[in-house]
Amino acid sequence: MSSGSLRLRLVAGGVVAILIALTLAGVGLTLLFERHVSRTVGDELDVYLKQLVAGIDADAQGTLMVGRPPADPRFADPLSGLYWQVSDDGGQVLRSRSLWDTALDLPRDEPSPGELHRHVIVGPANAQLLVSERRVLLTVGDRRAPVRVAVAADLARVSAAASHFARDLALALGVLGLVLAAATSIQVGLGLRPLDALRRGVADVRSGQRKHLPVDVPAEVKPLVEEVNSLIDAQEREIERSRSRAADLAHGLKTPLAALAADVALLRQRGEQDVAQAIEAVGDAMSRHVDRELARARARGTARLRGGISTPLRPLVQTLMLTLARTPAAQRLDFRTCITGEPSVPLDRTDLAEVLGNLLENAARHARNQVRIGADAAKPTITVEDDGPGIAPAERSRVLERGARLDERGEGAGLGLAIVQDVLSAYGWRLVLAESELGGLKAIVTPDGSRDGMAAAG
Repeated sequence: MSSGSLRLRLVAGGVVAILIALTLAGVGLTLLFERHVSRTVGDELDVYLKQLVAGIDADAQGTLMVGRPPADPRFADPLSGLYWQVSDDGGQVLRSRSLWDTALDLPRDEPSPGELHRHVIVGPANAQLLVSERRVLLTVGDRRAPVRVAVAADLARVSAAASHFARDLALALGVLGLVLAAATSIQVGLGLRPLDALRRGVADVRSGQRKHLPVDVPAEVKPLVEEVNSLIDAQEREIERSRSRAADLAHGLKTPLAALAADVALLRQRGEQDVAQAIEAVGDAMSRHVDRELARARARGTARLRGGISTPLRPLVQTLMLTLARTPAAQRLDFRTCITGEPSVPLDRTDLAEVLGNLLENAARHARNQVRIGADAAKPTITVEDDGPGIAPAERSRVLERGARLDERGEGAGLGLAIVQDVLSAYGWRLVLAESELGGLKAIVTPDGSRDGMAAAG
């Protein structure tokens, strides 16, 4: 896919959106998981705190005692990450063995009796601790003594759990991203399928296989199809008007040209040969131009429906050969037909006759003894060859230009090959000039997309 591809843009946009969405989802889920683990740790600390509060007591002198400390063995393991501490206003401090020779540096706080407070503090080895604490009142003799009870857990467990969760989540989201990217590509392909059908429809219209685009398309594409079909109808009407105007103009010139030919005959009778020949040459040139415009108008109109057109080649060639052989200039030539099978050409019969007639006439004009036309039902090419002087390779492209001639002394206006070019172009075919095995020129009529036209013709 190229950088200007709509499919590439849609897929790239979808992939970028998926990456952004999955990244945000991954960060959000990791934060939620970390928060959930922190809440779970806090709930666990609350349980330990209740157990610790239930085991606190004081003797008659006010000495604090912990009769039943929490049973978790981590409280007895030095620096295990799970700690408890009990203190009073008199400076007494009871600590779990896990604190070793350190103490919890609790913030200055005065929670109400029975109220639960939570803090994050720096504990042993600069570890971040989550602390749950309560303030309870113990009865010592005849007075009430406030006692501060705290249980703490190292948050490194929470960070480690969040880190492992993030790695596992990244792998899962990566797989999900690949699946979503593939689904996006499939979805874009399905969404653009109507455009592919539209492209094929345009190709069918251009090739003449149908006159309009199919209207059985999704609602989003239907307005475009309707507009294109309206444009095709408008273009068809304009082409028809142009053809009519060209035909009217050409037919309008036929009568003056016929009158001019009559005047030429009168001049010849009077002995004014030079003037007659000059006027006749001008009249012939004008007639060729008129014929060319008529051929172009007819070919472009007929080619619009060329999908159903097919002309058998052999009968047409035989007719052209018989007609051409009767002309005085061609009576001295040997016309040979080398057609294998029964090929048909996707051109209108009149247009194909215009093409082959011009090529055969050109070959007969320059041939010494022989003109040969060849075709094969298995190959989409037609060849017309002669044994004349031929055309140098450097000059072959120039003679295909409008009005170009290599022999300026010859008759005609130099439009025969130009007419052939125009007619073939309207049908998607082309004319190629090469050297003939007979020694002269080889004219090859081949489809425009054929890369092996010359080889096939040989």
